[in-house]
Amino acid sequence: MKSMTGYGKGVAAKEGKTVTVELKAVNNRYLEINSRLGKSYAVCDDIIRKEIAKRIKRGTVDVYFSLENATGAHAELSCDLALASQYVTVAKKLRDQFMLSDDFGATALLRSPEVCSLQSVKDDPALLQELTRSAVSEAVHALDGMRETEGASVKSDLTRLVSEIVAALEKAIKRAPEVVEDYRAKLRARMTEILGGVAIDEARLLNEVAFFADKADINEEISRLSSHVDQFLSCLESNEPQGRKLDFLSQEMNREINTMGSKSNDIELTRLVVEMKDRLEKIKEQIRNVE
Repeated sequence: MKSMTGYGKGVAAKEGKTVTVELKAVNNRYLEINSRLGKSYAVCDDIIRKEIAKRIKRGTVDVYFSLENATGAHAELSCDLALASQYVTVAKKLRDQFMLSDDFGATALLRSPEVCSLQSVKDDPALLQELTRSAVSEAVHALDGMRETEGASVKSDLTRLVSEIVAALEKAIKRAPEVVEDYRAKLRARMTEILGGVAIDEARLLNEVAFFADKADINEEISRLSSHVDQFLSCLESNEPQGRKLDFLSQEMNREINTMGSKSNDIELTRLVVEMKDRLEKIKEQIRNVE
């Protein structure tokens, strides 16, 4: 079992270039990858998404990408000498024509439009992809490790909470038959008190008890809830992503517990139902972060 939250970082360096990839993941019903790559690094986007999707099945993953170049070849300054010559020629004509002082020097020439331009050196795409694949693979491995560690803690909590539901359910199973017998005894005592010595109509009494027993019968809910619990525990032992299935099972468990509560006409059963609902709410909170 894995959590959907975690952090991972990967670094890869070669030929003076260093690629760093950081991944931050939070819970999400589906897999959503948000990469923050500039246009010049778009060639790496597909690699990042495929490497993440290999191991991450659910969650929102934010990707932070950076490239450091230690070769000093970030950009080159180029000069259009033909255009520069024209600027110089025009400057001389203006000086002679209007008797101006000659203050047009190299610095002014550098500031002239389009004479000089800064051109970035293109990175080797193959090298950039190689470094990206290595860095993101390392980052995903670290992220997945954190998710597994947190997932083990979540699994432990879920196992404990389910065991508490099972304990309450076992008490409810023992209590259910006693509820009908208690109702029979209370009804007989009340009828005896009301009738004041007149013989009780046993047939009528049996009908009333049978009607109550049918209305308060929770055997079907107990059977279904027990089945859902078994499936839930089985999912906890699976190595495959089970978050969606656990969410579905928790909803089904909630349905059966609610039905038991609506049928309950007994203080002890009601207390057990409330206890089970309390544990189930905690389970649902934990499941929101299970892959």
